[in-house]
Amino acid sequence: MGKGASITWLGHGTWYVETAAGTKILLDAWVMNNPACPDDLKKLSDVDLMLITHGHFDHIQDAVAMAERATPTVFCVHEMASWLESKGVGKVQGMNKGGTQIFSDVSVTMVYADHSAGVDDDGAVLYGGEATGYVITPETGPVIYHAGDTNLFGDMRLIGELYRPEIAILPIGDHYTMSPREAAVACRLIGAKTVIPGHWGTFPILTGTPAKLRELTSDQEGLEVVGLEPGQSY
Repeated sequence: MGKGASITWLGHGTWYVETAAGTKILLDAWVMNNPACPDDLKKLSDVDLMLITHGHFDHIQDAVAMAERATPTVFCVHEMASWLESKGVGKVQGMNKGGTQIFSDVSVTMVYADHSAGVDDDGAVLYGGEATGYVITPETGPVIYHAGDTNLFGDMRLIGELYRPEIAILPIGDHYTMSPREAAVACRLIGAKTVIPGHWGTFPILTGTPAKLRELTSDQEGLEVVGLEPGQSY
């Protein structure tokens, strides 16, 4: 990962990345209300940049509260940016797929994800733009592809060819995202040598496991599947 760099799983689809230069990035904001997040990490307040993949509650329920607590810069799709601004969130920089923004030592590119993305706003489901993934490229350290919530799609091969991610964070839970079966093919398309599974184990319906992904990718030479528990870091 490079000196001082780390990826910590806060549980479900939420991650905390620290670059070698010390930039602290929160990937999706389900922290305080996340049943899988360890209690000590629910107090997280040191966030420089928050990236939001899509509008489902298990990814943005704590976005407004985290913005107030930590006052990070927020990158997200254009429509989500408008919604967050309507809730009083400052420092929001909307973007769209294929676009890149720079923050401190990090280049962030928004990429495609195959998933729905409506925002539950006081019982009404609003259009929150489309679901996205991110390629995070620090000045020092490995390139990280965070797929967000997604199904398998063929253009994962293009993401691999264009950005050459060394680490891929992939959902494997099934039902709402890829299962290990689809994720195993995603690993082959992307070509990252390290894969960290997420979006599994939070609820009984999310049946995919890192062990199953490891089994299904055993023929992919040099691939490391890193199975973290909530609160653990790579």
